Amino acid sequence: MGDPIVPANEIFLEMKGKNILLVTERNQLNILGQTFRPIFCGKVVEVTNGFITLDPVTIKMHNAPFFKFPTPLSFPMEHIAVFTPFDCKRKLVLV
Repeated sequence: MGDPIVPANEIFLEMKGKNILLVTERNQLNILGQTFRPIFCGKVVEVTNGFITLDPVTIKMHNAPFFKFPTPLSFPMEHIAVFTPFDCKRKLVLV
């Protein structure tokens, strides 16, 4: 197994197995030619001392609010702006 989780990252470890809404620090991202706000929802499946991985993960785009990404996505912890437990089936109004 990997290194033990450092105390500063234990808050992410507490989310393992739960669905969360995650927002990164960037204003916009681009995946597959689509520019979108960095809002993701998914189940936390892995936590390391550098990354949190969601699978399955939904990208909350205004033109496709329930777009399921085909693979797990890992996010560097230092670029996560906000995260909270969340029901991924819930609609968000993106303007």
